[in-house]
Amino acid sequence: MGSLAHGLVLRLGLLADVVVATALLDMYAKCGGRVDEARRVFDAMAVRNVVSWNAMVVCYGRVGGGGKDAVELFRRMLRDGSCSPDELTLASVLSSCAGMAAANEATQVHAYAVKRGLHGFLQVANAAITAYGKAGFVREAKQTFAMICDPDVVSWSSMISSFAYLGLSKDAVHVFERMLRHGVQPDGVAFLGVLSACSHAGLVEEGLQYFLMMTRGYSIDPNPQHLACLVDLLGRAGRIEDAYNVVIKLSCESNADIVGAFLGACKMRGKVELAKWAADRLLCLEPSEAVNYLLMSNAFAAAGAWNELAKVRSVMRHRCGSKVPGCSWIEIGGTVRTFVSNDVMIHQSTEMQQMVQLTISEAQKEWNKDTTCDDPILVREWQ
Repeated sequence: MGSLAHGLVLRLGLLADVVVATALLDMYAKCGGRVDEARRVFDAMAVRNVVSWNAMVVCYGRVGGGGKDAVELFRRMLRDGSCSPDELTLASVLSSCAGMAAANEATQVHAYAVKRGLHGFLQVANAAITAYGKAGFVREAKQTFAMICDPDVVSWSSMISSFAYLGLSKDAVHVFERMLRHGVQPDGVAFLGVLSACSHAGLVEEGLQYFLMMTRGYSIDPNPQHLACLVDLLGRAGRIEDAYNVVIKLSCESNADIVGAFLGACKMRGKVELAKWAADRLLCLEPSEAVNYLLMSNAFAAAGAWNELAKVRSVMRHRCGSKVPGCSWIEIGGTVRTFVSNDVMIHQSTEMQQMVQLTISEAQKEWNKDTTCDDPILVREWQ
């Protein structure tokens, strides 16, 4: 239907109408993230208003890996000068910065918001908190939160999630308790943040209390992420049987994330039989997901179940085949650089390899100073 509508717009010569063209662009953005079609409509527009720019920025932000394009489009919008970004533009770009953990870009966009007097909008401030948190800028996240006159539940949740993401579990719990004292009713996102914090800090009883508070006190139905946190919480505390009961009694064995969390708990505690059960469930749920096979392999390797490990590796080779490699990125000198494993096509790859070899060589020299070990296995590890 979308393509038919696009064809009709072209046939009637309505693409020159900024309202019609923007609606068409927005349609592509919301139809499964058809970014290429949306961008073609955007580039064909003779006149663009702030809504047009926002629609394209939001479209990039919705697509995994589109954050870099969203930031670049924002810069182009500033250079174009035909219209000024509004609070929706800034919130969307900051969300994209959060997805890339791009601290420099987030700081620049937030500074622009302050300069324009738009930092007071809740959606801008909340997005800035998340962006700073993902980039590891705790002080800036706290300062942004402190500048909000009347923080809403999203503001509190953003701060809680930022602390939890950075492993600052006690701070996350402290902010959650402050939110309750301020009379703000927590939502599912806030509970997810505090449950994650409790899980990573080993605060089992506190985590269980928060889970009961969520389900009984606030009548919030737990989603798979909450249940995965609960399973992980129990698993980290060594309560594998309790974690198993959660999976079975709450009918979670049909959710790959929850079963994966349980498998991770089995790996941590060396529970081979339960790990086999979880592995079989994952094979049924997502037979082509390579990451599940890696989880299984790690669990069996940690338990010394080498026969099971060999079987998993064999099945993985037959079922998964080749996979699209994941990418990582890092911000250096204001530029976000993207790379994948064994990528020899990127700029300066030769220099990077030389630097890695130099680092290994220097480390080996230091190691040789401190030990006279001539174990051939250890020597091979260094080489």
